Amino acid sequence: MPSFMSCFCFKKISQTVKRVGYEDPKILASQTAFTVNEVEALYDLFKKLSNSIVDDGLIHKEEFQLALMQNSRNQNFFADRVFTLFDIKRNGVIEFGEFVRSLSIFHPKAAIEDKISFAFRLYDLRETGYIERQELKEMVLALLNESDLLLTEEAVESIVNKIQKEMGKLMKKSGKNL
Repeated sequence: MPSFMSCFCFKKISQTVKRVGYEDPKILASQTAFTVNEVEALYDLFKKLSNSIVDDGLIHKEEFQLALMQNSRNQNFFADRVFTLFDIKRNGVIEFGEFVRSLSIFHPKAAIEDKISFAFRLYDLRETGYIERQELKEMVLALLNESDLLLTEEAVESIVNKIQKEMGKLMKKSGKNL
């Protein structure tokens, strides 16, 4: 039996078993701002997050919520929006490749145009290609609510007006519509 074992490497079999949603770090590094070492480190983080509630190698919304807000029970509008953007395949979970590609936007070497596009998509709640005033107000109210800040309607309108004005300037530069 020892000669059989030396001819057949069990370790090789375990390496060839396809992990759900796993993508080669070299390929991901070539498609993102991350290095191969950074992608490998992200895989370690991904494994922890993706097995924190459901042990299936995918990040579910509750696991994402737990990672961002330290709570998987309370709904969080902002975390839900970010999850939706990270869930590129729109299948209700985040696979490793989606995780890396989405996090790449926050890398210091990521293009400013990509960062602006991400921010735009974050606020474009209805995915119309425009950020409507109501969408902006919904986002402001959600962030204030989640921060336990109570402001008057007048103060909220003032914040929305200021953001809309600043976003309009930024979007003109990027060619997006507000």
